[in-house]
Amino acid sequence: MNIPEQAKSFLSRLAVCSWSLQPTDPAHLVQQLQAIGLTRVQIDLDPFREQPAAWASAAEIFARAGVTLVSGMFRTVGEDYTTLETIRRTGGVVPDGTWDQNWQNLQVTVKNARKLGLPLVMFHAGFLPHDPRDPTFGKLLERIRKIARLFADQGITLCFETGQETAASLVSFLEHLNEPNVAVNFDPANMLLYNNGDPIEALRTIGARVKSCHLKDANVTKTPGTWGDEVPVGTGEVDWPAFFTTMAQINYPGWCCFEREAANQRVADIRAGKQFVEKLLSA
Repeated sequence: MNIPEQAKSFLSRLAVCSWSLQPTDPAHLVQQLQAIGLTRVQIDLDPFREQPAAWASAAEIFARAGVTLVSGMFRTVGEDYTTLETIRRTGGVVPDGTWDQNWQNLQVTVKNARKLGLPLVMFHAGFLPHDPRDPTFGKLLERIRKIARLFADQGITLCFETGQETAASLVSFLEHLNEPNVAVNFDPANMLLYNNGDPIEALRTIGARVKSCHLKDANVTKTPGTWGDEVPVGTGEVDWPAFFTTMAQINYPGWCCFEREAANQRVADIRAGKQFVEKLLSA
């Protein structure tokens, strides 16, 4: 597949997810970014809440190093990714037992996002009920509406990460939610890791709702009910020419953030993924 000329603009919109690099502090993150060769970041907001002393000077350190924060991310309390079943029980804002703590944490997180000047923040909402008649559907709508409006009050777009439901189910939930500042962070690998449909078809289904994306790759599991395998970008089952072509077709306006959540050579893996994407989009 030939990459359309419009897709080549993504070369200037490459970024890195900070949590993939597991930095100990802002200076360490700067060193890792320099090793990769990128200066734009989707920043993990949790360390700003959990380790405020270590991250208090982040904005100044990033400014001196020429690092730009393009968006943010937060996690929810008690997430357990050991198996698909454990994350189904514990993920996002679905569990009643962690909701109060999540809501308390968000009061701090949204203020930190505002101070950092982030236009967009993404998170995993959890496994969303597919059927509006499901007794948990209304409860999830109410919780996510509260979160959306908390961020809207600060002028911040809130993005759902993809993967834990089909694209059609996600779109249906967003239509019921009907909050103007809510969009989607599209991760093609997650569609494969959760075995929830073809990433390119999912991207077309979600379409203009996509305001943020991850560059991540994976292979579908050969054992139903278990995780697929995350692999470096360009070595898995994501059809990257089709991905970037489709992104251009939907006039995707945002950044393309490399994410790596497996293995122990993440700087090298992300650098290799960057080289793959640069070669693909330069052809």
